[in-house]
Amino acid sequence: MPSTHALVLGGGLAGMLAASVLAAHADRVTVVDRDRVTDDGHRKGPPQTRHTHVLMAGGSRALDELLPGFTADLIAAGAQHLGLPNRLLVFTQSGWLPRLDEMQFVIGCSRALLDRAVAQRVLAMDRINLVSAADVVGLLGDRARITGARVRDRDTGTEQDIDADFVVDATGRGSKADRWLTALGLPAVREDRVDSGMVYATCVYRAPASAQDGFPGVNIVSDPRSMRFGQGGVLLPIEDGQWIVSLAGTRGGEPDITPEGFLAFARGLRHPAIADLISVAEPLTRPFGFHGTVNRRRRYERLSPWPSGFVVLGDAACAVNPVYGHGMTVVTRQAVALRDNLTRHGLHGRAAKQLQRRFAAVTTDAWDMATGQDLRYPATIGPAPSRATHLQERYLDRLILAATGRATVTKAQLDAYTLSTPLRRLLSPRVVLAVLRGPGRPPLTDPPFTEAESRVLADVQIEQ
Repeated sequence: MPSTHALVLGGGLAGMLAASVLAAHADRVTVVDRDRVTDDGHRKGPPQTRHTHVLMAGGSRALDELLPGFTADLIAAGAQHLGLPNRLLVFTQSGWLPRLDEMQFVIGCSRALLDRAVAQRVLAMDRINLVSAADVVGLLGDRARITGARVRDRDTGTEQDIDADFVVDATGRGSKADRWLTALGLPAVREDRVDSGMVYATCVYRAPASAQDGFPGVNIVSDPRSMRFGQGGVLLPIEDGQWIVSLAGTRGGEPDITPEGFLAFARGLRHPAIADLISVAEPLTRPFGFHGTVNRRRRYERLSPWPSGFVVLGDAACAVNPVYGHGMTVVTRQAVALRDNLTRHGLHGRAAKQLQRRFAAVTTDAWDMATGQDLRYPATIGPAPSRATHLQERYLDRLILAATGRATVTKAQLDAYTLSTPLRRLLSPRVVLAVLRGPGRPPLTDPPFTEAESRVLADVQIEQ
């Protein structure tokens, strides 16, 4: 049998996970990345890698399917397991979620730690070869089949053709796959966009010594019913006793990236909890901003004909506003879909067309949550909401209120938020009945810190 070769364009999380899957189906896998990747998996990466990232429970479980024991190894390296709603305290638009026993979780760590851990695992696989510091110039083949890609060395400018039986585009938001396909004679790809103009800013802090072990994170969500600008923030414990804090605001209400302005913006959120915490912590960086938050979905799954031997996954096909934290989880679930499809069909046949449709299905819930929230702000550029959309908003508002006091709804909301269950489960008869009954008690107006956690803050303030 002739040897088979798979080519992955992009060496970020999406590319590395795709490579790990392809290594079980191809004799050789080549990963091409524009950054210079070191032996330990370090890469400069795109600018958003310095900001807050969370791996939702749905993504953590998917990663453990692909790379057994990965989450445990990540936690051993310093990542934080943040149970919901017991260790990540959430101030929803209707009040604080009650601090109940863990229902779901997120993993908090720097993106650099996660990417390095994945890359070290993947690049240690025998069949995988990395070509770094190289740009993808275009695809090889024709409208019927993709047979490889042309790449250019960033140092010498030398171009070479890399032939492959299967090509994956995982080049992220900057992907040019739509142009590459058009250049081969395929029709233009439809693109859906929703742009809230959101900007977010991030600063890293050294947590007070007494607030490091097991101290909770805080998420303050914006309220689209009463706020002109979607302003919110998150404080997340990560490795090395640090807090990473990101503050966000939609068009016209963006956060300031001066140290004084950053703290003032946090103080002006719907609750001052994050401001109170960072005021007693040591800043390790200056605030830095990021503007690339447009929700953009390229409808590759609708392109006809679709060339065999080629798929697009991750942000290259569907990039949602990163402030909602679903990007990494979507990618891990797409990698599981890639594994399952290739196990069933191999590298040839109808695998590519079916995969592209499956990838699109995996992104739907994250897309609906992100765009549904962004479209509620008046300055957002996107399609006008329909009457059905307004009905959905009213139901979700009622659901969020009920979640502050009724555990059945709290769990359903967290299951959907962490991409652990489909969004449609929020319409199950049991959940709908609980939503209609309401919270049953007034929502909490202050964060549900324990007495010990509140004492930590008071003691630090006295010391200062």
